[in-house]
Amino acid sequence: MAKYNRWMNQRMIEAALRLPPSEITKDRGAFFGSLLQTLNHIAVADTIWLNRFARHPNASDLRANLAGFPVPGSLRQELASSLQDLRIHRSALDEIIVTWAGSLTEGQLGETLNYTNMSGVVQSKNFGALVQHFFNHQTHHRGQASTLLFQAGVDVGVTDLLAVIPNEA
Repeated sequence: MAKYNRWMNQRMIEAALRLPPSEITKDRGAFFGSLLQTLNHIAVADTIWLNRFARHPNASDLRANLAGFPVPGSLRQELASSLQDLRIHRSALDEIIVTWAGSLTEGQLGETLNYTNMSGVVQSKNFGALVQHFFNHQTHHRGQASTLLFQAGVDVGVTDLLAVIPNEA
């Protein structure tokens, strides 16, 4: 899922770069307004979740890799003012995600993660289910972004996970 996430984020941003900047920032009536704000939200949520995951006792590498990233205080916090800036941020974040996901073990995924949500409510949930939510959330909002792109006249092309699952010959 981490590799799919990276692949799709690259495709979304490449597709968005075919549009003039005014179209990228245009409020299209989506939940997060513009295409840029929608893509920004995905990066914000990823960063929030990664910081929660970094609280796991076996996540010292993740904590170290996140050291240079701001911790968002809001789901709408602007991480980048342009798509080019977001592309740089997103690329670095995706490499962290791929490395982190590759280090997870079945044992860790079966554990409980304690964290505080954005409303300040303490949560205690299965770590594996939270990782599933993390990747599902990205897919959900990329679906919105691909619709915004299509409405602006840009076809992202194939977005199915199936496209990255190798054949078992």
